[in-house]
Amino acid sequence: MFGLDTAVVLLVVLAIVLVWRGPKTLPKWGEALGRGVRAARREAGGLRRPADGEDDTAGTPKP
Repeated sequence: MFGLDTAVVLLVVLAIVLVWRGPKTLPKWGEALGRGVRAARREAGGLRRPADGEDDTAGTPKP
């Protein structure tokens, strides 16, 4: 679906943004992106945990 053309366009856009905004803002953007990814993972992990009152040992044999 996406070819080499898409990668080249993305690299050109990244270069233009780097020149436009300056190299000092890139680490801030990376930090913000990292915080967002961590928050999303935390939320996804919370959805996988059983809700309060549910039996979290279902499927595990009792000794």
